[in-house]
Amino acid sequence: MPNKLKILNDPIYGFIQIPNSLVFDIIEDPYFQRLRRIAQMGLSSLVYPGAIHTRFQHALGCVYLMQKAVEVLRFKQVEISEEEENALYIAILLHDIGHGPFSHALEHSIINGFSHEEISLRFMNKLNDKFEGKLTLAIQIFKGKYPRKFLCQLISGQLDIDRLDYLKRDSFYTGVNEGNISSDRLIVMMDVANDELVIEQKGIYSVEKFLIARRLMYWQVYLHKTALVAENTLVNVLKRAKELAEKGENLFVSSALHYFLYNQVNKNNFSDETLEMFSKLDDYDILLSVKEWVNHEDKLLSMLSKMIVERKLLKVEIQSNQFSETKIEEKKKKFQEKLHLTKDEIDYFVFLQEIKNQAYTSEKPILIINKKGKLKDIARASDQLNLQSLTKPVIKHIICYPK
Repeated sequence: MPNKLKILNDPIYGFIQIPNSLVFDIIEDPYFQRLRRIAQMGLSSLVYPGAIHTRFQHALGCVYLMQKAVEVLRFKQVEISEEEENALYIAILLHDIGHGPFSHALEHSIINGFSHEEISLRFMNKLNDKFEGKLTLAIQIFKGKYPRKFLCQLISGQLDIDRLDYLKRDSFYTGVNEGNISSDRLIVMMDVANDELVIEQKGIYSVEKFLIARRLMYWQVYLHKTALVAENTLVNVLKRAKELAEKGENLFVSSALHYFLYNQVNKNNFSDETLEMFSKLDDYDILLSVKEWVNHEDKLLSMLSKMIVERKLLKVEIQSNQFSETKIEEKKKKFQEKLHLTKDEIDYFVFLQEIKNQAYTSEKPILIINKKGKLKDIARASDQLNLQSLTKPVIKHIICYPK
């Protein structure tokens, strides 16, 4: 029998130990190995050159942090069975398995009305069949249907293991120090009260830093205007390719991408065959095609692809108020004439987007427990005046147009 209790070296945490042979076998599965070829931050490397880490690395980091969380909670006399422990490892390992190439770009272009969470669940159910029902409890926890609420909160909540890893990891690879949270400290401060995941009062400042870090990382990294325009351009590349495919144009594509461009894929017809083709689709398929499409005879596809490959992106303006119809029409008219495009075609190059940043919501609060066992929402427990303001969504508007 091969040794399945491997130790991996991670640049963030050091050595990560694979907890058991089942987790090892899931990692070895082709469905999971695909995540090696899915960038964690999409096209953000066009802004932060170091941000080329993968969802594979993130998933393994989450398993490491989950091991720490289980250890801490058991030390504080919280009962977690061996079956529940393994289910937590599997659920957090697979929480992002449904992400497609460049994350959300695919969801907004060639797959309609089917989120990556739903695809993750499809993959988990398929793996559950492969592993003879050993993922059943993990799926329950992932869906939030397990009666022990705190176990579900470790997978999906406002202070879940997913966020504790991606903020620290993305901060490391982008070099944006504002996101460098103390995930170890936050985990050590975790406890359970009334079946809810809570944080001890002495950990309140670590939670404050976590929420502020999350807000700053969204403005500086995830909602960076150049990263946004790059993602929107890629969405438009795929939309144009889909339009041409529907007209019967013969495009240079891999077999996996061919399936999604030349078939209408939506929630109602997402079959086992679709899932298999999706499992073969990764960043390489998209990048190879986009490189090739630079030389395509279709003017729109060629121009949009060139913007991505040569990083000659659209100009972006960002402001708090909506852009006036007059300004939008002026931009469209100007560049329609300049680029010799039709009224429909200009929409690929002049477009709007609304972005929202809400670091914290009290709908599913982070609870602080004091020494007397009383629970308080972090927004009320904190003496930071600006923490209350983080509960209000900040909305900004961007307009993109050629330079």
